[in-house]
Amino acid sequence: MSFFPKISFQHEVEEYLAKVFRNNELTTALGTQEAERKYQSVLSHLSHPPGFTTVRVNTHLASVKHVKKLLFEEIQKQFKGLCVPVLEHPKLQDVLLIPVIGPRRDLKKHASEVIVGAHCGYAVLRGAHVYVPGIISASATMKAGDLVSVYSDIEGKCKRGAKEFEGVKVFLGNGISKLSRSEIFSSSGPLNGMGIRMIEPVYLSPSFDNVLPSHLFLQNLPSVVVSHILNPQPGERILDMCAAPGGKTTHLATLMHDKGEVIAMDKISNKVKKIKQNAELLQLNCIKAFCYDGTKALSVEKTEDEQEGPPFFPESFDRILLDAPCSGMGQRPNMSYSSTLKEVTSYQPLQRKLFTVAVKLLKPGGVLVYSTCTITLSENEEQVAWALKTFPYLQLQPQEPHIGGEGMRGAGLSLDQLKLLQRFDPSAVTLQGMDVNSLQDSREDDLISLANKDCIGFFIAKFSKSKSQ
Repeated sequence: MSFFPKISFQHEVEEYLAKVFRNNELTTALGTQEAERKYQSVLSHLSHPPGFTTVRVNTHLASVKHVKKLLFEEIQKQFKGLCVPVLEHPKLQDVLLIPVIGPRRDLKKHASEVIVGAHCGYAVLRGAHVYVPGIISASATMKAGDLVSVYSDIEGKCKRGAKEFEGVKVFLGNGISKLSRSEIFSSSGPLNGMGIRMIEPVYLSPSFDNVLPSHLFLQNLPSVVVSHILNPQPGERILDMCAAPGGKTTHLATLMHDKGEVIAMDKISNKVKKIKQNAELLQLNCIKAFCYDGTKALSVEKTEDEQEGPPFFPESFDRILLDAPCSGMGQRPNMSYSSTLKEVTSYQPLQRKLFTVAVKLLKPGGVLVYSTCTITLSENEEQVAWALKTFPYLQLQPQEPHIGGEGMRGAGLSLDQLKLLQRFDPSAVTLQGMDVNSLQDSREDDLISLANKDCIGFFIAKFSKSKSQ
């Protein structure tokens, strides 16, 4: 049952997305009514957080059993003895799952209000506390130690420093202010640190602020699946083309037992710095991160000296991950999507440029995995159809583990081809809440099955290259 309103789009983007989910191929297969139900269900799911928090264990430093025990103790402490299980995923041996309790509908709202930005609000719905940079508005009389109700300004219309806000706002839960209003909006410049400690969030998820930082990496479930599908082996040379902030990069290095070479690229220097920090934190030495534009990563000239960094010679890598820049429509929760249609449709040509470079950099016999965190056809199945037509020496490969659904109809791919793809569709399960009682009554297998479906929208395709181009 929906707790928040459906995600809203700019009108032209909503029309575009409706056409995607009402395409002829899909409606012929499912029927108009079922296709429409699925589309409306997607819109509802996107505005709600996934039903589970997923953490990847850094198996380079500790065993899953050991980290599971430590995490269970931490969650009991945070949840004041509330018994919430920590589940091991049977097909992803380095993944732990924590069910999210909520939405909690019986929380009392307080007179003192704090308004946060949309992105801060989404983080709160997934277990974060409120940090000062995310606070836009606070009640005039708010002091440190006050009980406050926290709301998200999902449309971005609240003015910074306002004392009240009557626009569209979504209740996120209650917390205790760590600072007064005057301290938060001090003229001496923006403060950092925690602003509100959440004590009654609408969705109860553990906070991972400084919790086992070198042993755990907070990741969405499909993002962990990607690295397993690429299946890097010790001693290989791997390229992560669009790598920031380094979750998949560090996972690839861990799967290789830190033996071999993982080249990570991103064109924004601050993000590259983050990749290096994550590699250092997780104590992984085989990662080399470079600030470089992936579309220019192919060297057109042979040089005498072997270069460590980009650009690279053709056929330099055993396996390549292209987790492409995308429209991000699969991210959850998201209640208001602000991108224009021009922005949404700008990703397909960029993805093709990156893909073309990736194919040329891949050795014959190598593996290329393409992924996005979006739900459109143009960035997913249409890209697969284009790739198979453009590069006849590429073949689609089965994916292991395959825990998402098959590809979506509408791009002219055969049923056999669609079965080789993996699309994580949030609407694959009924939108439902989880309370402590229903959690205690649930079988572990059923919870795992729910976690596999109730996650972000995501897409994965795996290719092999049969010969030199």
